[in-house]
Amino acid sequence: MHIAQIAPLAEAVPPKFYGGTERVIHWLTEELIALGHDVTLYASGDSVTSARLEAVWPRALRLDSSVRDPNALHMAMLERVRQCANEYDFLHFHLDYYPFSLFSRQTAPFVTTLHGRLDLPEYQPVFTTFSSLPLISISDSQRRPIPQANWIRTIYHGLPQQLLTPVAVKPSYFAFLGRIAPEKGVDRAISIARKCSVPLRIAAKIDKVDREYFDEKIRPLLDGSSAEYIGEITDSEKSDFLSGAVALLDPIDWPEPFGLVMIEAMACGTPVIAFNRGSVPEVIDDGLTGFIVEDEEGAIGAFDRLSQLSREKIRKHFEQRFTAHRMALEYLAAYRSLMDREHRLKRAVKGLPAPALRLAAASTLPT
Repeated sequence: MHIAQIAPLAEAVPPKFYGGTERVIHWLTEELIALGHDVTLYASGDSVTSARLEAVWPRALRLDSSVRDPNALHMAMLERVRQCANEYDFLHFHLDYYPFSLFSRQTAPFVTTLHGRLDLPEYQPVFTTFSSLPLISISDSQRRPIPQANWIRTIYHGLPQQLLTPVAVKPSYFAFLGRIAPEKGVDRAISIARKCSVPLRIAAKIDKVDREYFDEKIRPLLDGSSAEYIGEITDSEKSDFLSGAVALLDPIDWPEPFGLVMIEAMACGTPVIAFNRGSVPEVIDDGLTGFIVEDEEGAIGAFDRLSQLSREKIRKHFEQRFTAHRMALEYLAAYRSLMDREHRLKRAVKGLPAPALRLAAASTLPT
């Protein structure tokens, strides 16, 4: 099968540091190739991939201060995909609603995986207008704000089985991994760690939009001992970082669509203490891979129960549920299902008179 993966241009595929969506696209692409498929990746020119790379811009937009309007480059990329659409058996978009209008008017089968939050009110008219286009969610909870959308399945993220592995080290601190922003709850993680008398190490990205929040709210809480900020880390550093933690703290305060950091911790055998928000109940098996709590008090109580958990069982559970190989197989099943539907439609309308043909074609477009 010849498959096109169309990625955002903000980060390279894979990103050097933070960038969950682009990392998942990279792992999916590599697994599809390993399974014998021909993949073309539309991404920034500094991406590193086994696929054929179609670069619309030479470098990730996060690293290119000369770009002031990223929408312009994404529009150019979509048009390039449209011009070549018939060369592919399947198109897989990771660009939110950007492809909807253009690609609802062509015949190549496609799907869009939505990677972000969907509870913003301005999304309602978009997903109502394009309610027939096929979508994949990354958790069931992600779907709730837009039940009118055409959800074909939920596919949980996965990472390569040997990318992160347990390291033999005595755990001695709490870990916080990912991004510093109000909704991610690093201030709550610091409070939980201090009340448990356990040091907290913070490995996280700070976006420009959150720099003021970090400087005003978080930096004053950092003392280098009970709470230490070590900056962004690469995948090669995560096994040591997560294996050395008694638990990953994930005290989020928003409807997290998935939460890649949770399965990264599981890959290292590290339990997760997470607030009951968004996808957390779908990703964490309470009492097996960590504890799901409602607030800081619940997190402090969970700390006393960490000795009940087996790090070996946490790793085994990761291997069963959250590998990139499993993810790729589920995506292939989705592709084939949509291709079969497209084939059945073409067979059904073949030979129909022009008015009926126009009616059948219109029924596949958004209403």
